[in-house]
Amino acid sequence: MPFYFFLWTVESIRHVAEHGISQEEFEEVVMNPEGETVSRSSGNPIAFGATQTGRVLCCVFRRIDDDIVQPITAFEVEE
Repeated sequence: MPFYFFLWTVESIRHVAEHGISQEEFEEVVMNPEGETVSRSSGNPIAFGATQTGRVLCCVFRRIDDDIVQPITAFEVEE
């Protein structure tokens, strides 16, 4: 399981919260993804997976360094 430092900004907190997702849920999925892909529109990485509560999330982030990521947004999807 990778370990990342999350560089949260006011904007990223707002974007994630607008979709009803907590910072903790975002970090849970990014640190333990079921899969990863790349956004076709932005080129940023996307981690996806289920939270401990069973919600399936797609989490978009920017890699600042090997161990630092900046959250961008997240949204819930159906399996």
